[in-house]
Amino acid sequence: MRIAIPLFDSITVLDAVGPYEILSRVPGMEVKFVGAERRLYASDNGMLRLQADATLAEIPAPEILCVPGGVGVFQEIDGPLVPWIRQAHETSTWTTSVCTGSLLLGAAGVLDGLKATTHWMSLERLPAYGAAPTGDRVVEQGRVITAAGVSSGLDMALILAARLVGDDIAQAIQLSVEYDPQPPFDAGSPEKAPAVAMELARAAVRRREARAAERACA
Repeated sequence: MRIAIPLFDSITVLDAVGPYEILSRVPGMEVKFVGAERRLYASDNGMLRLQADATLAEIPAPEILCVPGGVGVFQEIDGPLVPWIRQAHETSTWTTSVCTGSLLLGAAGVLDGLKATTHWMSLERLPAYGAAPTGDRVVEQGRVITAAGVSSGLDMALILAARLVGDDIAQAIQLSVEYDPQPPFDAGSPEKAPAVAMELARAAVRRREARAAERACA
């Protein structure tokens, strides 16, 4: 069974690599990083690159889609990724997203009439795609699963692993990667974070968006 993780410039790396780390350990799965071109794609801070080893055209109908997010999503809304998602979803067994990857699902028409989640700073964008936004960490709607910001992709991937091969193997995978989060701060959601952390986070995202726009125009 093929799992396709599409790449694009200004991607949030953990959105892609987190689910990869879980799903690549599921027996019988083949994980492929795909892109509009076979090349390296830059992270949203420009410090890291991921390699697409296949083009979207070469894998038009993966059994599972896992669409990551990042500030580059906004440059991709009118690009080749959205029609690829639309076509692949027609035959996929599971269509999933992490963080603002859900906006690409929405642009492809996948979320119309469904509950969905995304990064907390983009929840208000979901109704434009016919989705009902929720702040839940992972939202499962039939064969569509959306995950909130960045780290929630690990949770989504474990839920997907359980659906694919059962709870026992999913728990063994969780143990193998020692995913036992004990964060030093209780500031991982807008409901818990202090005001100063909220403003610093918003400012950091605005800077990444500006840099991504500059790179896209270069």
